[in-house]
Amino acid sequence: MKRTERHRLKKNEVASTVARAKEAYETYRKPILAGVVALTVIVVLAVALAAWRSQTAGQARAMLADAMAAERAQVAPAPAAGTTAPAPPPAGSYPTEKARNEAALAKFMAVANAYPSSDAGIAARYHAAAMLTALGRNTEAVKRYQEVLDRSGSSVYGQMSKLGMADAQVAAGQYDQAIAVYKEMSANKDGYLPVDGILMQLARAYGAAGKQADARQTFKRIVDEFPQSAYSAEAKRAMEQI
Repeated sequence: MKRTERHRLKKNEVASTVARAKEAYETYRKPILAGVVALTVIVVLAVALAAWRSQTAGQARAMLADAMAAERAQVAPAPAAGTTAPAPPPAGSYPTEKARNEAALAKFMAVANAYPSSDAGIAARYHAAAMLTALGRNTEAVKRYQEVLDRSGSSVYGQMSKLGMADAQVAAGQYDQAIAVYKEMSANKDGYLPVDGILMQLARAYGAAGKQADARQTFKRIVDEFPQSAYSAEAKRAMEQI
């Protein structure tokens, strides 16, 4: 075959391919354009969602930091009546510990309610429960701890909340419920919280419930199983006093 003939055939083949491609595009032009538009919309929405989440997380963290600052604020009692020209209280201070705890509680709950499923919101709910315990509102504290537990499961906040809930139950005189929680947690060797610390809480709960034999046995476990524990010396003294 002559060179010119081969060139002509190749040229015709290219033209046919272009023609087929053009025909296919014309046939599927609308679906193709619709797909491109849909993909663009998805990308834009994904970028917008990521930006919104970042902004929301930043706002939640800022609110949590403000609440924690209130939790750590200075307590400056009001000057006694009749004091001449009393100095003004330090900025950001509170007249009583109760007032400080109430203010911190309100701030923590604001974060928890605004961002209930975020890390900051879960942390805030946990701190709110601790504030309620400090205020002696133990029944409410148990509810808040349970809410954290429901949201965070077996995470570190979940386990801390379970322990905090048991502490609040002891403070409320619900010894049997607290003892059951402590026993369950002390059996978990792979948890985030130290077993010796949980056993110490269990022994104290037994003592508060008047179950001295169980308390002594639990203190003995700490001494025998965790001789290097920071609680060992205290457990030994408590065991000897029973």
